Amino acid sequence: MPHFGVHVSTSRGLASAITEAVGLGCDTLQLFTKNASHWQANPLSEDEIASFRRAASSSDLVHLTAHDSYLINLASPDDEKYEKSVAAFVNEMERAEALGLSYLVTHPGSHMDAGEEAGIARVIAGYEEVHARCRGFKVRVLIETTAGQGSSLGYRFEHLAGILTRANCTDCMDACFDTCHVFAAGYPLASQVDYATTFQRFDELIGLSRLKLFHVNDSAMPLASRVDRHASIGRGEIGIDAFRRLVTDPRFLDRPMILETPKEDDEGNAMDAVNLGILRGFASAGS
Repeated sequence: MPHFGVHVSTSRGLASAITEAVGLGCDTLQLFTKNASHWQANPLSEDEIASFRRAASSSDLVHLTAHDSYLINLASPDDEKYEKSVAAFVNEMERAEALGLSYLVTHPGSHMDAGEEAGIARVIAGYEEVHARCRGFKVRVLIETTAGQGSSLGYRFEHLAGILTRANCTDCMDACFDTCHVFAAGYPLASQVDYATTFQRFDELIGLSRLKLFHVNDSAMPLASRVDRHASIGRGEIGIDAFRRLVTDPRFLDRPMILETPKEDDEGNAMDAVNLGILRGFASAGS
């Protein structure tokens, strides 16, 4: 059975994220190690690191994952923004490494009208610079598929393939597959044929062995909308059967699958446990 988890809040401290995930019966989790809307953050204290590591080691959670700040844009053609993004990403790596996390998920960035090829070349240079400054780190960078809003890279599998093929740090990097983003980018998942075709294409270009983690989200927007709006499982446009196939797909039974779905429905009801229950129900029925 896949390792199911959610993106958890760290508003009450990093160690509290472990407590929340365990309380939900998660097998894994994703968190921000700092405020995702700020460039700067106070350094992690020795007590914070020790408390988090102690809580994590006393749990059964695996594949602990961070997501980097949304401000970072390694594809930026603006030199000042690019250098600021490189420094910020190095800091994200340092924080994830200090906490003993397995993965750091990141969006490849936006080319800001410089063109996709220029953007890809820029982000490759950025990842290479980051890894040169973080030699020997164990945390692994996962490049996330995107919906393709604006000038965002990553909405075509070819973008990720180009980065992972050409970067000299490719042995330190892999991919994160977001179901909402992929669907919004134009890759269908609803029918069995659609599902098979999309993953075959991913395998041909990137390789399923490089797919290390899933973000499991329904899409509030239709296929090929290029708009990133997450929905609860079965309450969006993708169709419930795609999620049943995913969590019972024998190729992915060892993968972490993390929900980034809305925390509440329109009536204010908590939804993490509901969405986790749907996925676990499918997995149990298919096992």
